[in-house]
Amino acid sequence: MKRFVILVLVFVAGLGLYAPAHSKVKAKPQNKYASIIIDIETLEILHARSIDDLRYPASLTKMMTLYLTFDALERGELSLSEPMLISARAARTPPGRIGLRAGRSITVHQAIQALTVKSANDVAVVLAERLGGSEKEFSVLMTQKAKALGMQRTVFRNANGLPDEDQFTTARDMGKLAEALLRTHRKYYPYFSQKKFSYKGRIHTNHNTLLGKVDGVDGFKTGYTDASGYNLVLSAQRSGRRLVAVVLGGASGRSRDKHMADLIERGFDVQKQVDKNRANQKQAEQFALNADERRIKRVVTPTPKKNTIQTYTLRAAHNTAGTEAGTEAGTGAGTVRVVQGADGMRIPARAANHGWAVQIGAYSTAAAAKQANLLIKSDASLELLHAEEIIIPVKRSAGVIYRARLGQLNHAHAQGVCKTLAQQGQACLVVAPS
Repeated sequence: MKRFVILVLVFVAGLGLYAPAHSKVKAKPQNKYASIIIDIETLEILHARSIDDLRYPASLTKMMTLYLTFDALERGELSLSEPMLISARAARTPPGRIGLRAGRSITVHQAIQALTVKSANDVAVVLAERLGGSEKEFSVLMTQKAKALGMQRTVFRNANGLPDEDQFTTARDMGKLAEALLRTHRKYYPYFSQKKFSYKGRIHTNHNTLLGKVDGVDGFKTGYTDASGYNLVLSAQRSGRRLVAVVLGGASGRSRDKHMADLIERGFDVQKQVDKNRANQKQAEQFALNADERRIKRVVTPTPKKNTIQTYTLRAAHNTAGTEAGTEAGTGAGTVRVVQGADGMRIPARAANHGWAVQIGAYSTAAAAKQANLLIKSDASLELLHAEEIIIPVKRSAGVIYRARLGQLNHAHAQGVCKTLAQQGQACLVVAPS
C-alpha cells in the first residue's frame, strides 16, 4: 500500500473547531477543486484540500431542498402521497428534468425520487413552490437552514443548483449538510441509494455511478455545471464505520469518480490508523501511572445529566434530541392565540404585553413566514424551543406581507438571539413589548 501522510484535522467548533462565521461572503469562487473526508462517528476530518474556499454547488443544492422536504414530512406538513400542483414556471425549468406538464401533479414520493436519482431541476421547483410559496422565498429558507446547521459560507439562490454567481458553498459545508442528513433524517437516506426511478413509463438511472461499484458506497449526490465542474458527495460504510467524502470541481465525471474512489480507500485506511493510534495512546497513558496510583480505587459520585449542547470536530453545535423541527404553533408548550389574517388564514398573533420578540424577516406568504420561524427555532443553541411563533399580516399597496417573529422572550434573551443571528449573516430585529 502506498505511503501517505496521515493527517487528522481536528477543528473544535465552540472551542475553535470551526472556521470563523462570515456575516457576508462577497468573494466569488476562483478555482474549482476542493475535497474533504469525514469520519461520521467521531466527526474527525481525515483529509482536507481547500475545504473553506468558495465553490459553486451545482445540483448538490438539491440536498438542502431534500433536507427541508424531510423536515416538512417529519412535522406532518407533507405526506409522501400528497399530489403537488405543477406550475408553468416549474414546467419551463431548463434540463435536466423529467418533463413535467403545467397543471398536472406529482406526488412528494415521486418528487424525492426524481431529485435523488434523476436530479430533476423542474421537480426541485415544484417542491420549492409547495414549501416556500415561491422558489425565491424557498431559497431564503434554504440559506437560513444552512446557517442553522453551521454552514457559514453557503448561500442558496435557487432550489436546483442551476447557474447563479451568487450561489456558493464549500467542501466543509457540504460535509456538514451530508452529516446532518444522516443524523437527522436517516430514515429517508435509502432514497439516495436508489439506482433507478420510473416516471410516466420512462426509467431514469442514478447519476451516482459509484453505487454498488465501490465497497460500502450507498448514497448521496452528484452535481455539474460549467462553472462548478463535476461535484460529488458520497457516503460509504465498512465494518460499522461510515465516512462522508466530498469532491468539488472535478475535470470530468470519469476522473471525478476515479478520484472519489481513491479518496474512499484512503479515508478508511486513515480511519483505521487513527483508531490504532488512539488505542495505543490510551494504553500508554494507562501504563504511565505509577504503582501507587494503580492501587488506588476511586469512587466517582454520579452527577446529574444536564441538557447541554454537544461540541464536535466537524460541527459548531448539534441540536439537542427532539428539537430539530421545533414546536408547532397551536400544540403543546408552543400553543399561541390566533387571529383572522388579512388573507382569511388563521395565523398566530402577537399578544400585547407578553414580553420581547425577535423579528426574523418579512415574507410574501404566511407559509414562508412560518417556515422561517421553524428554521430559527430548530437551532438549539438559541434556546427558542418554547418561544411563541408569531406571524403578523401587514397590508401594503402591492399586497400583503407576513412578518415572522418569535416572542415571549426577555430583553437579554432577545438581544442575544439577534446578536448570534447577525454573526451568522441572518437578519434580525429586537421588538419591544407593546
